[in-house]
Amino acid sequence: MDRTQLRTWRTFITTHATVIDLIERELAEARQLPLSSYDVLLALVEAPNRRLRMHELAQAVVLSRSGLTRLVDRLEQEGLLRRDRTGSDRRAIYAVLTLKGFRAFRHAWPIYAQGIVKYFVQHLTEQEMSTLSQMLGRVLAAAHESSSPTSPEP
Repeated sequence: MDRTQLRTWRTFITTHATVIDLIERELAEARQLPLSSYDVLLALVEAPNRRLRMHELAQAVVLSRSGLTRLVDRLEQEGLLRRDRTGSDRRAIYAVLTLKGFRAFRHAWPIYAQGIVKYFVQHLTEQEMSTLSQMLGRVLAAAHESSSPTSPEP
């Protein structure tokens, strides 16, 4: 790895961490959901019937299973989601968005959106955003490909 590659990597991870921290701070100052909670609710808002199996939810929010379990426990205690075993596979546990959870999600969105614009979007042109999205999409696709089980060769 050369210096440019390492510098690019470090800039990427430092920028990500810094922007996330700034948005987290603004959400906390506005007494809104933490970003991790918001991301769980977002995944459920976007899911069919606003429900996901726990392992699907873990993939959607990039949390470890134990981290997700603790977060889901807290969100369930707050009434923002509920666990459910009904569905085609009664062995699976689903996280299901509640009306209170949807309202909390909607209430936090303006602060989150403002942070995205303030700390990210306003510093990039449309072309840069398109290029960045394509580049990161390739990296993400390759990472998903690397992490998925390969089928045995005949």
